[in-house]
Amino acid sequence: MIYVHPGHFYVGRGSERVTTILGSCVAVCLFDPRRHVAGLNHFLLPCAPTTSATSTRYGDVAIEVLVRRLLTLGASRETLLAKIFGGANVLHAFSDGERHIGTANVEIARELLDRCGIPLVAEDVGGTRGRKLVFSIPDGLTWVEAIGQ
Repeated sequence: MIYVHPGHFYVGRGSERVTTILGSCVAVCLFDPRRHVAGLNHFLLPCAPTTSATSTRYGDVAIEVLVRRLLTLGASRETLLAKIFGGANVLHAFSDGERHIGTANVEIARELLDRCGIPLVAEDVGGTRGRKLVFSIPDGLTWVEAIGQ
């Protein structure tokens, strides 16, 4: 099993499974069911501070890089499908209903996937608990387990 750290991503076309742990961060899983190419990113913040930023810690950069890498491996933009996970409000100090970082991360993921024309076929987002995510590269299947209190 391959672990994806915050701010990183993984793409492949093999039989591997990829895992990560999410709190307010978001993971976008993209897969092409026809070409058996898939990838996952794990970003911490919604938008890079400048347009020249290249760090995949930011959702806008991470999603662009993930799509580009999948296309390089032979995926087709027309057949890519997306799933998103995370975006919890795990810090009780910010649980008063205001827009928190997890919500902003989920919103940017949805917005950019829509802009790219990639259908969102599943999501498990929000709440107050973290998640353990396992993503199967060859078939795009996902398993999610809630963690924490």
